[in-house]
Amino acid sequence: MTSTADTNATGSEIYPPSPAFAAAANAGPELQAAADTDRLAFWDTQARRLDWATEWTQVLDWSDAPVAKWFVGGTLNVAYNCVDRHVLAGNGDRVAIAFEGEPGDSRAITYNDLLAEVSRAANTFTDLGLVAGDRVAIYMPMIPEAIVAMLACARLGLTHSVVFGGFSASALRSRIDDAAAKLVVTTDGQWRRGQAAPLKAAVDEAVDGAESVEHVLVVKRTGIDVDWTGGRDLWWHETVDKASPEHTAQAFDAEHPLFILYTSGTTGKPKGIIHTSGGYLTQASYTHHNVFDHKPGEDVYWCTADIGWVTGHSYIVYGPLSNGVTQVVYEGTPNSPTEHRHFEIIEKYGVSIYYTAPTLVRTFMKWGREIPDAHDLSSIRLLGSVGEPINPEAWRWFRDVIGAGTAPIVDTWWQTETGAIMISPLPGITATKPGSAMAPLPGISARIVDDEARPLGAGGSGYLVLDEPWPSMLRGIWGDMDRYRDTYWSRYAEEGWYFAGDGAKYDEDGALWVLGRVDDVMNVSGHRISTSEVESALVGHQAVAEAAVVGAADETTGQGIVAFVILREGAENTGDTLIAELRAQVSTEISPIAKPRQITVVPELPKTRSGKIMRRLLRDIAEGRDLGDTSTLVDPKVFDAIRGK
Repeated sequence: MTSTADTNATGSEIYPPSPAFAAAANAGPELQAAADTDRLAFWDTQARRLDWATEWTQVLDWSDAPVAKWFVGGTLNVAYNCVDRHVLAGNGDRVAIAFEGEPGDSRAITYNDLLAEVSRAANTFTDLGLVAGDRVAIYMPMIPEAIVAMLACARLGLTHSVVFGGFSASALRSRIDDAAAKLVVTTDGQWRRGQAAPLKAAVDEAVDGAESVEHVLVVKRTGIDVDWTGGRDLWWHETVDKASPEHTAQAFDAEHPLFILYTSGTTGKPKGIIHTSGGYLTQASYTHHNVFDHKPGEDVYWCTADIGWVTGHSYIVYGPLSNGVTQVVYEGTPNSPTEHRHFEIIEKYGVSIYYTAPTLVRTFMKWGREIPDAHDLSSIRLLGSVGEPINPEAWRWFRDVIGAGTAPIVDTWWQTETGAIMISPLPGITATKPGSAMAPLPGISARIVDDEARPLGAGGSGYLVLDEPWPSMLRGIWGDMDRYRDTYWSRYAEEGWYFAGDGAKYDEDGALWVLGRVDDVMNVSGHRISTSEVESALVGHQAVAEAAVVGAADETTGQGIVAFVILREGAENTGDTLIAELRAQVSTEISPIAKPRQITVVPELPKTRSGKIMRRLLRDIAEGRDLGDTSTLVDPKVFDAIRGK
C-alpha cells in the first residue's frame, strides 16, 4: 500500500489522520483548548493522572527563575507510580517488560514480578547503607536489571546517573567523580553482535582511586571471567536475588532530584543535567499517553533507545511504566545475527507502537525494503521518530514500508534538558508534513526568534526558544548553577527565555521545522558529542599539535565527525597508520560513537584574526560547498593548502 496525502495551497504534502484513528485517539482538540484557556490549570490536571501522597499548594513557583519549582509542597514516589499502583489496580499479571536478549533468550516480566524485583533491589541498596540523596551510577546494557536498578533508586530517593554502556572507563570515571557516586551497578559483560564483550573491566579501571565509590554491584549476564575486589564487589544474584520482595515506598518532595544525566556541552566537560520527580514524571507520563496514543493492556510498545540516553529514561522507563505499558526491551543491535532482527521482534511480539531514530530508518532504507517486506508488520499502528530531524524521504519510507502507508508518524523534538517531548504532532489531530515536528504540544510554549529576540512568523527562520517554563524542565547543572544560567539562559536573558541551541523555521503554513544544532555540538545517530571533546582527544596523541572537528551531513547517521589535524613539529605522518591511531584514541577517550568518519592532516587551519577556528568553513569543505566570504581569515589561502592534501 502506498501513502495517500492531501496537498495544500502551496503544494505541500499533508497527511491527515484517518477518521478511524482520530475517533479512538487519546488526544482530541479539547487538550489544546484547555491549555490555551489556563496553562497552569492544564498542568494541574495532567499531574492528577499520577498518584500523590500529598497534594501541592502551588502548581508553579517561578520566583527564582531560571530555576522552577513545580507542584510545590506535593509529595509522591516515582517508582510507586510506575509499578505498585498497577498491581494495586489489579493489573499485576500484565506483562510490563517483554525482554529479548541478543543471543535469543527471552523473559516476560509482569508488574507483579517487577514490583518484587524492584523491592529486592531497594532492600539491597538500603543494606549497603545508601540513603535518600545519595548518588548511584548505572553502567549497564539493555537488560531488565538496568530498569530495576533505576526504579529501585527512584523508590529510595537515590539520585541515579545512568552512563551509556558504550562509553569508556575515563568517561565513566568523570561522571562518577562529578556526582560522587557511592554505588556503581554494572554487568560482567554485554552481548554485541554475537560476542560477549567485557564491561566490568571498564568499571574496575574507572573506580580505581575513586574515593566516593563504596560498592560495585555486578549482574552476571555473559559468564565471562572478571577480576574481583573483595568487600567492594558484590554479585547481584548473591544479594538482590536473595533479598526480601517486600518493600514499602515512601513519598518524596516533587522537587527531589530523580536523576542526573550527563550530556556533551560546547566545552569538553560534560554537563550533569538535573531532573526532579513530580514535574518530570507528570510530563513524561502525559506525553507518552497522548503522543503515542498508548492504550494500556492493548498496545505493545517498543522504544529502541538505550537507557544511557534521555530517551531511554523518559520513554522506556518512567513515561511508559507510569502508564501501565507492555513493552519490548531488546538488548542487541539491529543487525545481529541478521538485518531481519528488528522486524522479527515486531512480528514475534505484535509491536503496535514503534519509536526509533532517523539514523536507523535510513539504515533500513540502505538495506532494502525486501527485508521488512519479508515480515508481517501489520500490528504496527503508530510510528515515532526521535534524536534529530527526520528527512522527508526517510519519513515517507518509514510510513510506507514499516507503517503500511497508514500509520501516523510522530516526529518528536525534545532534549536531555527538556526531559520530555516538547514539539510533536498529536496522532489523532495533526495533519502531518514529512520532516516537520509541526507544533508545540498543548501546555508547551515555544517560538522562533531572530538575534534581536523578535518573533518570526510564517516563512521565518531563526532560533528556537521556549518562552514559558514546563514541568519536566531541567533544574540546573550538577554542581555548577552559573554554567546552567550561562549555557541556557544568557542569550535571551532579558526576555527570560530558554535557548534550545537549535535553529528552526516556520513554513508558509506555520508548521515548525527543526533545523538542528547551531552551536558546536554534533548529533551523530542521535548522540550529542561536542567538537571540543573530540578535539581534546585528538590533541592527546603525541603527534598532534592542533585539531579542529566539525559535524558534516551524513546520509546514515545525520552527522558524521570530520577532523582536521596539524601535526607537531618533527612528527611523522605515517598515513593510514596515524589515522587509525587517532581514531582509536578518540574511541578510548570518549566512545566508539565519537570516532571521526574522516581525518585529514593539514598544514594549517582557517582562523580569524582573534584566533577562532572557522568551523563553518571547514564544514563547507567537508560537505563540498563553495566557501563564500573568507575575508575575516588571517590567510584566505589556507584552503588551497587544505584542499591540496
